[in-house]
Amino acid sequence: MLAFALTIFAGAFLLFQVQPLIGKYILPWFGGSPGVWTTCMLFFQLLLLGGYAYAHTISRHLRPRTQAIVHGAILLAALLTLPITPGDYWKPHAVGDPTWHILALLTVSLGLPYLVLAATGPLMQEWFRQLTPGASPYRLYALSNIGSLLALVSYPFYFETNFTRQAQARFWSWGLVVYALGCGCCAYRLWRKSGDSGAVGLSEPNESVADGREDFAEDEAHRAVGAERGRVSPMVLRIAAKQSAARPEDRDAPPPRSRRALWLVLPACASILLLAVTNKLCQDVAVIPFLWVLPLALYLLTFIISFDGPRWYSRFYYTIALVGALIAMGLALFAGPDMGMIHQVLIYCGTLFVGCMICHGELYGLRPHPRHLTSFYLMIAAGGAIGGLFVALVAPYIFSNYYEMHVGLALTASLLAIISFTGRAALTEGRWRILFVVLGVLAIYGLDQAIQAALEWLKQRDAMGLTGFLPNLNWSQVARVRGLIWAAIAIAAVGAVWLARRRRWAPPWHRMTCGLMAAGVAALIGALGLQVRESLRNSVLSVRNFYGVLSVYEYTDTGPYSRYYLLQHGRITHGLQFAAPERAREITSYFGPSSGLGLALRHFPRQQNQRIGLLGLGVGTVTAYGKPGDYIRVYEINPQVKAIAAQPFTYLARSEAKIELVMGDARLSMENEPPQNFDFLIMDAFSSDAVPVHLLTREAFEIYRRHLKPDGAILVNISNRYLDLRPVVENAAREFGYEAHHISSEDGGWEGDDGESGWWLYASSWMILSKNREFMSRTALRYAASGPAEKPVKIPLWTDDYTSMFKILQ
Repeated sequence: MLAFALTIFAGAFLLFQVQPLIGKYILPWFGGSPGVWTTCMLFFQLLLLGGYAYAHTISRHLRPRTQAIVHGAILLAALLTLPITPGDYWKPHAVGDPTWHILALLTVSLGLPYLVLAATGPLMQEWFRQLTPGASPYRLYALSNIGSLLALVSYPFYFETNFTRQAQARFWSWGLVVYALGCGCCAYRLWRKSGDSGAVGLSEPNESVADGREDFAEDEAHRAVGAERGRVSPMVLRIAAKQSAARPEDRDAPPPRSRRALWLVLPACASILLLAVTNKLCQDVAVIPFLWVLPLALYLLTFIISFDGPRWYSRFYYTIALVGALIAMGLALFAGPDMGMIHQVLIYCGTLFVGCMICHGELYGLRPHPRHLTSFYLMIAAGGAIGGLFVALVAPYIFSNYYEMHVGLALTASLLAIISFTGRAALTEGRWRILFVVLGVLAIYGLDQAIQAALEWLKQRDAMGLTGFLPNLNWSQVARVRGLIWAAIAIAAVGAVWLARRRRWAPPWHRMTCGLMAAGVAALIGALGLQVRESLRNSVLSVRNFYGVLSVYEYTDTGPYSRYYLLQHGRITHGLQFAAPERAREITSYFGPSSGLGLALRHFPRQQNQRIGLLGLGVGTVTAYGKPGDYIRVYEINPQVKAIAAQPFTYLARSEAKIELVMGDARLSMENEPPQNFDFLIMDAFSSDAVPVHLLTREAFEIYRRHLKPDGAILVNISNRYLDLRPVVENAAREFGYEAHHISSEDGGWEGDDGESGWWLYASSWMILSKNREFMSRTALRYAASGPAEKPVKIPLWTDDYTSMFKILQ
C-alpha cells in the first residue's frame, strides 16, 4: 500500500507542478496573453485523457507482466526526453493565432513525460486493486488529488518566489527519476504476484465480492435510504452492506447509458467552470501563476473532498449554496470593474468551488463497481477534455466575449435540477419541504426585484416619452397596486396551506421543489441574457481572439462635440477619441499634456525629427504627438488592435509623423532588428490587467538599451488597478544606471497650460528613465515627480528566469 500511495502522490505532484512551470517558460513568447494558459490547460486535459485511455487499454487487454514491461519501457523513453525546457527555436515568427503552435511545442517538449504521469492514477489504482482485491482503491484517487493540490499551492508561494526557472526544471527532472523508481517498485510487486497467482487482473477473485466491499456498500445505502450519513443507523448500513455483497451480479453489471452520460457531462461542466473562471481572473486581474493555480487548486480540492466519502457532499446544503453563489456572481457580472479585486476573486472562486462540488459530488455518487474503475476515470478525463476544447477552441469562434462563464453557470444549475428530479431518494421528505420553502422565499424576493426593475424601466421610458401605449400613468398608484398584488399572493398561499391541512393532502414536495428549481434555471438564463445585453449597450464592435476581447463603445456626453469612441480590452479602457473632426486630434485618457508622457515629450531637449518606439498601439493616441519629420515605430501583437485603430479611430490617419507598424511580440521583433536609435521608447503595454512581464525583465532592458540613443529616454506607463509595477521598473533603472522619475496624475495634476482639464483625461502613473542629466533635471519634470514610495516594496530584479507578480499585488 505504501509504495502505491507514494508513487501516486509523487506522480500527481509532478503532473501539476509542471503546469505553471512550462506556462512561465512559454508565456513571454506569446505576448503574456491569458490565452496561453487556456491553451496549456487544453493540452494538459487532452494528455490526461490520453493517459487514462492508455491505462484503461493496457489494464483491460494485457496480462499483468506485459503491463509492467510496456509501462516500464514507456517510462524509460520519457526519461530520455529530459530536460523538458523548450528551445529558442520554438519562438513564434508568424503573426496570428498561435494555439496550434503552442500545442505542438508542448507535445514535443513535454508530451511523453506528461502522458506517463497522467496514467499514474488509474493504472496504479488498477494494479493495487489486482494485488489487494479486498481494499477500495477510491481513496487513492483522493490521495492523488492531494498531491496535485500541494503542487499547485506550493508553486506560487515557494518554488516561484525562491527558485529560477532553470532550477525548477532541474528539480522536476530529478523528481521524475524518483517517481520512475516508485513505478518500478510497484511493477515488481505486480510481476511477482502475477507469477504466483497466474492470471491476476484478468478476472476478479470470487472472494473479493464478499470481502472488503463494506465501504462501497455503505455509500450505496446512503443513496438507497435517501439520507445523510449522520441520519442512517449503523444497523441499516450493515444490512445494506450484506445485501450488496450478496448480489455481486447487480454490482458488476455494466452501468446504464444514462449514468455513463452523466460521467461525461458532469466533469465537462466542472471543466468549463474552471477555465471560464481562470479566463476571467487572468483577464480582469493579472496573468500570474497564483491566479492560474488558485482556481485549479479549488477544482482539485472538490475532487479530494468528494472522493474521500459521501459524508462531505449534501445535495440539500449545496443547492442552497449554489443559489447564493449565483446571486453573488450576478452582482459581480453586472458590477464589472466597479467591484474591488478581492471581492471579484472571492465571488468567482466561491462560485467555482460550489459548482465543482456539485459536479464532483454527484459524480462520486454515480461511481461504478471497482471493476469498471478505469473506464470511469476515462469518462471523467474525456469530460474534462470536452470542456477544455469548448473553452479553448469553440468559444472564441462563437462568442464575442467570455460568455462561457454564462454557459457554465446555466449548465451547472440545469444539471442539478435534472439530477434532483430523477433522484428523489437523495433527500428525505422533510428536507424536500425545507428546500421548497427556502427556494420559494428566494423566488418571491427575486420576482419582486424583477417587477420593481421592470417598473423602473417603464418609468424611465415614460419620462422620455417612449411609452405612448401607457399614457398619463400615476406611478405612485402603480406602486400601491404592486403591494396589493403581493398581499393577494400571500393570502392565496395561506389559503392553500389551510385547505391542504384540512383535507389532509400531502403535497408532492419533491416535484414542487424541482419545479421551483426549473423556474430558477429559467430565471438564471434570463438574468444572464440581460447581463449580456447590458454589456453590449452602446457597443458598436466586439471581437475576440487569442489575445482577449476588444470592445468599441460609442457614447454621447453633454456639451458640444461630445460624441466619442472608447476602446476596452476586457474591462480596461485603452483609449478614447472624439468623433467630431474639430476634436479628433485632441489627446485623451492616460496621455494628456500634463501626464508623465506629455511632460517628457514637451520638455525633451531635442524637439525636431524625433525617433519614437511605441510598444502597444491601443487606439493610437500617442501618435497624435507626432510632428512633421518625426518617425514613430509601433510594435503591436494583436491584429484586431491594428484594425480597430484604423477604423473607427483615426489617430493614425491624422498623425503628422511617419508611422510604421510592426506586427508581432515587441520584444521578439526588437531582438531581430538592427539598432533603431530611438529618442524615446514608450511602453504602453501594462495598463491592461494581462501584463506581459517579459517586457520588464533585465534581458528585455538590455534589448531596449541597444535600440535607444545614449541620451534617449524610456517612458513606461505603469497605470494598473491591481499591480504596483513601480519597484520593478526602479530595479531595472538601478541595474542599468538610469535616473528615474515617477510622475502620477495625483502628484502632477491634470490641468494643462491653458488651465483647462476634462473628464477625458485619466489619472495615470508614468516612469521616466534616462541618463540624460539635462533632460531629467528640467524643472517641469522635477516638480511633477513624486518622492520615494511611503512603503517601498522590496523585490529582486526581474529576469527571464525569475519574475513574481504575487509580491506586487496591490
